[in-house]
Amino acid sequence: MTSRFVHAMPYGAKPLGDDKVRFRLWAPDVETVSIECDTGHHSTMRALDDGWFECVCPAPFGSGYRFRVGKDVVVPDPASRRQREGDVHGYSVVVDPSSYAWKHDTWQGRPWHEAVIYELHVGLLGGYRGVEMVLPHLASLGITAVELMPIAEFPGDRNWGYDGVLPYAPSASYGTPDDLKSLIDTAHGLGLMVFLDVVYNHFGPEGNYLGAYASRFFDEATHTPWGAAIGVSTPQVGDYFVHNALYWLEEYRFDGLRFDAVHAIGNPGWLGSLAARIHAAMGSERHVHLVLENEANQANLLGRGRFDAQWNDDFHNAIHVLLTGEDEGYYAHYEPAMDKLLRSLREGFAYQGEVMGDKRRGEPSAHLAASRFVNFLQNHDQIGNRAFGDRLSAMIHPETMEAALVLLLLAPFVPMLFMGEEWGSRTPFLFFTDFIDERMRRAVREGRRKEFAAFASFAGEEIPDPNDYDTFTASIPERDIALGEARRTFVRSLIAVRREYIGPHIADAHGQDAQALGAQAFVASWSLSGRTLTIFVNLGDTDVTIERTPSSSAAWLHGDAATVAAVSRGLLPARRAVACLES
Repeated sequence: MTSRFVHAMPYGAKPLGDDKVRFRLWAPDVETVSIECDTGHHSTMRALDDGWFECVCPAPFGSGYRFRVGKDVVVPDPASRRQREGDVHGYSVVVDPSSYAWKHDTWQGRPWHEAVIYELHVGLLGGYRGVEMVLPHLASLGITAVELMPIAEFPGDRNWGYDGVLPYAPSASYGTPDDLKSLIDTAHGLGLMVFLDVVYNHFGPEGNYLGAYASRFFDEATHTPWGAAIGVSTPQVGDYFVHNALYWLEEYRFDGLRFDAVHAIGNPGWLGSLAARIHAAMGSERHVHLVLENEANQANLLGRGRFDAQWNDDFHNAIHVLLTGEDEGYYAHYEPAMDKLLRSLREGFAYQGEVMGDKRRGEPSAHLAASRFVNFLQNHDQIGNRAFGDRLSAMIHPETMEAALVLLLLAPFVPMLFMGEEWGSRTPFLFFTDFIDERMRRAVREGRRKEFAAFASFAGEEIPDPNDYDTFTASIPERDIALGEARRTFVRSLIAVRREYIGPHIADAHGQDAQALGAQAFVASWSLSGRTLTIFVNLGDTDVTIERTPSSSAAWLHGDAATVAAVSRGLLPARRAVACLES
């Protein structure tokens, strides 16, 4: 017996049977709307209240359709489940949302404390089927959650995903909707959760037609780095994104969502209602997890019934400065790096209301459990927003990297790895696009070069053109030849330790203390179900002394015999990290 899952969408194309489809569009700025099918059928849509238009007409599965809004503008369906050949300017496709028969239909997900996340770009790994082939490797590593960078349909064949313009249509350049469902189904069979990165703070610059017939989608009084803010306070707009979240969770059975840059939405009240509506719709049986990216560090959004956690840029930025010495751009706000890192380890956020740049950032977070923070050493932003996409593994000593990985994977926060990190990959992850409009291609190319002109470390070098196909292919991750298998074994062993001794206890873990031991060395400890987890980390090139050593009864979770013996004598060797549990 297999099951089929469909989200009941109030708009877009709803199959009614017998090749009949109900089409519905919100177009409050125009007086007339008609539907045009590639079968030759055209119909004028009936005007309803509040700017809605509707019609029922013949449209077999696979047929194309588009809306004519007013007299002269033809647009795709903003709730399109699929675009013909991935063309954001062309026909939307009538899809049978119940065509996929799920094999693992009883899967209910995994609790949050088990999350070990692996972020990846679908296109670079060969599309939905390519990612599906990688899943056994990730499961054997101990990964429990795979996070896909955004897949909403975008212009061209390749994109980071953050230029999507049709949030309901999984990119056709990666495969079919059923290919995506198969990926998720296979993951569930391997015990893996699958999360999706969704973008509700802006639409991409090419192929977004909403302003032509539904200008209330945008709040012109509030500006973001991408233009006018999304007008989520308008009920029809806010509901469009609520239904999008439910669509991915119900119809595709994703296990969670990561919400991109919610500070740019600028409406924490709507965010709270979004979380509440999702939890109410999902019920208590399924484990569905909601994670924020939020520069505002709004601790009040995190907790039971709200959002499970937030990406902790404070942790990343502080440890990056400590590891590399870089202090340009936003890294300038993380000096002294040691102080910022120690506060992050103790309390979650480094910025909890202090001034950062020209404004205050954050709220107190020490009361939150460590599980409310997703920590990482690398991610798509922190690598790809560098001029040459340098990975951390290409910038620091391999032993230093491994010491940092001990902290990442054994501290009681939720850890996240970026694709290739488990192999010690040194392949760059560059910023890439494939806009169709030549003016847009030129603007992106010139904007990228202008962005890094002020950085001394990049002066005089040619920034890769995001539009070039070679920029995309250069970003396909490859394992490091010298240490790939050894790094994979190392990471797998750390995740195994985490799974047995740390993960089950992070829901109530809180920081106890964090102190510097030297310029690049520190010790941090957390309460863990009546015991104390302590991690000693030396990211520097010289040994450091330790005043308080672990008790003789400490249970060592990680560390080779020589390093453990040295720490017990009060010496922490260079480029080493050890961890222990004490009663």
